[in-house]
Amino acid sequence: MRRLHNFCAGPAAMPTAVLERAREEMLDYRGQGLSVMEMSHRSPTFEAIAAQAERDLRDLLAIPDNYRVLFMQGGATLQFACVPLNLLGPGGTPNYLDTGIWSGKAIKEANHLASAHVAGSTQGNGYVHVPRPDEIALSADAAYLHYCHNETIGGLAYDYVPEVDVPLVCDMSSSILSAPLDVSRYGVIYAGAQKNIGPAGITVVIVRDDLLERALPQTPSLLGWKVYADNDSMINTPPTYAWYLAGLVFQWLKQDVGGLAEMEAINRRKCESLYAAIDASDFYANPIDPTNRSIMNVPFTLADESLNSAFLEEAESEGLLNLKGHRSVGGMRASLYNAVSEADVQALITFMRDFERRRG
Repeated sequence: MRRLHNFCAGPAAMPTAVLERAREEMLDYRGQGLSVMEMSHRSPTFEAIAAQAERDLRDLLAIPDNYRVLFMQGGATLQFACVPLNLLGPGGTPNYLDTGIWSGKAIKEANHLASAHVAGSTQGNGYVHVPRPDEIALSADAAYLHYCHNETIGGLAYDYVPEVDVPLVCDMSSSILSAPLDVSRYGVIYAGAQKNIGPAGITVVIVRDDLLERALPQTPSLLGWKVYADNDSMINTPPTYAWYLAGLVFQWLKQDVGGLAEMEAINRRKCESLYAAIDASDFYANPIDPTNRSIMNVPFTLADESLNSAFLEEAESEGLLNLKGHRSVGGMRASLYNAVSEADVQALITFMRDFERRRG
């Protein structure tokens, strides 16, 4: 078996220990004589898997009892529609902070239902930092404030939690489970799985109880959070194998890593070593204000863009995969999600220094 260094932005690297356990249980799950992907979602065995996954996620994030944990489909992109559908019932204006491509997509989706108010944006400076707290201006009738904690493409992250008097909604797709989190400061948190939770196909939504009764009357049944809350996320057949694998990731974080405080310490060591290598070089550059640099996604450019293809080809030959930047911004991007090890990052830094020595 040959495991290479995978810096993919998503679907992302999975913990090797999780994949090994899934392999062991693939054909015969704990003496049941079938795979998890073959069993009924209504069976006691799978119901136990689902319940354990929720318990472990609640433990990791210390989710208060007055929040519901939903396992949905459609990725975070579907939640761009679910958020206004589920929160605009009482009226009011959806409010958004704009820090890049993903928050922009959420704003565009909200505009299908109501005219979204942009309460703060850093588009004018190229999204190199986030709006500061004193720059946030809600509309007088704000129904909620939505923001993207970590812009996966731009490598931009908030260094604070906005303090507002309306429900705070956060897209945490690329940062959830990377560090401890005070869930009680939010009304809604949602995250696609394919970064730190598990494989693509399942979406985690954490909703405060009092926000489950605010849906617009035209909300389609399968887009309503309350339907999932009332049916233990099994209103229809869920992505059972993705749910099972997410549960294994939660167990890995608890048992192998030792919890989210330890995970954060590892993640900070990884990103700080890579940023230090970039900042010490005249050949590589990162455009983001240091205050708002992401610990999960590190974009960087080469001083000579004509070397981009050579960099990627040589990196791949050294087992360093998926370093090409998003098509909308170019350059390079190293995604350092939880399953990316410190050794993976050191291998990248070693290659970058060697490439600069030879090509710079």
